[in-house]
Amino acid sequence: MAIFRLAIQSLTNRKATAFLTILTVAISVALLLGVERVRTQAKESFANTISGTDLIVGARSGQVNLLLYSVFRIGNATNNIGWDSVEEIQRHPSVAWSIPISLGDSHRGFRVVGTTGDYFTHYKYGNKQPLTFTQGLPFNGLFDTVIGAEVAEKLEYKLGDDIVIAHGLADRKFSRHDNLPFTITGILAPTGTPVDRSVHVSLPAIEAIHIGWESGARMGVGVSAEGIDPDKLQPEQITALLVGLKSKIQTFALLRTINEYKREPLTAIMPGIALHELWGLMSVAEQALLVVSGFVVVAGLLGMLSSLLTSLNERRREMAILRAMGARPAHIFALLISEAVCLTLIGIMLGIASVFAVITIAAPFVLSQYGLQLSATLLNSREWMLMGIVLVSGLLVGVLPALRAYRQSLSDGMTIRI
Repeated sequence: MAIFRLAIQSLTNRKATAFLTILTVAISVALLLGVERVRTQAKESFANTISGTDLIVGARSGQVNLLLYSVFRIGNATNNIGWDSVEEIQRHPSVAWSIPISLGDSHRGFRVVGTTGDYFTHYKYGNKQPLTFTQGLPFNGLFDTVIGAEVAEKLEYKLGDDIVIAHGLADRKFSRHDNLPFTITGILAPTGTPVDRSVHVSLPAIEAIHIGWESGARMGVGVSAEGIDPDKLQPEQITALLVGLKSKIQTFALLRTINEYKREPLTAIMPGIALHELWGLMSVAEQALLVVSGFVVVAGLLGMLSSLLTSLNERRREMAILRAMGARPAHIFALLISEAVCLTLIGIMLGIASVFAVITIAAPFVLSQYGLQLSATLLNSREWMLMGIVLVSGLLVGVLPALRAYRQSLSDGMTIRI
């Protein structure tokens, strides 16, 4: 303990050099820990987005693309599904429930999801958690809408407010369905998924707002809400269909049936398998980032080694005085090792604090822009292991200057030879 206190005092006397060394280690640790945390929490965020859904059905496409646009609202569908096909799938004996989804419109940068009341009953996220309401109820009238928690927070909406949906993803004045405004009747509780950033309306409402529109442009002045008969609004096509089965055993049979569907080219995917393929595509980038951050840590530790070695010649008188006062070579060795451990440990602590601060500040922006839920939670076992490896590496880096100091003796005298 006395050696450790002496190491702290020695570093205090060399504040500038010690500070720069700690900063180098802290930056490298922050990069390593930040990459690891973003990687793991991005996976968790994606994996928690949908739960309890056995199949996702869409137009013929790659399974990753279908997963991205139907669940994560990233990208666009290659085509739509005819409503006749949807009804035939819904009538299949193995189907317990289904959630049709229609995408393509937006509201002030947030995606609009056309669906049915089954969405609020059967859609699950996380560990099969159902959607809940903080205020209001599911839509009932034709022009009712239910908004996600982030939509309500960002746009400061409350129950009873009217909103206008825009055609397509670019919310421009000429593309707005301003003749048919919607009234907010429900606000969903936060889920940490794309549901928070979605505006939900009924499928008949999607058909209603597109009456008089051709090829993305309004033809004429449009219709009014009073001139629309809700009973005649039958969807012609949708973007995707989420399907829950009565038995998991029937999953592969229905999957093959849909993929071999004759009426139109369809693709059915299992969300878990599609996520696994997505991780496979991202694995190369993940490993590359980890390798780069690992090299940055090595560079930081080498910088600490250079600093300790450079300071040895300047401290030879200090070492000689310690020897003259009774310190054994082992004490000198322990002193240099303790300094290296102190520098590394303080750098690790500063790096962890920096990562937590950045995540706390950047989490709302990352969530709104990229849909990733980042949180400054306690380190997990893998992160502790990485920090342990950095600490042990710092100790090993201190061995070389400690050995050099160990070999120095009073033969140098009380003056430094130049």
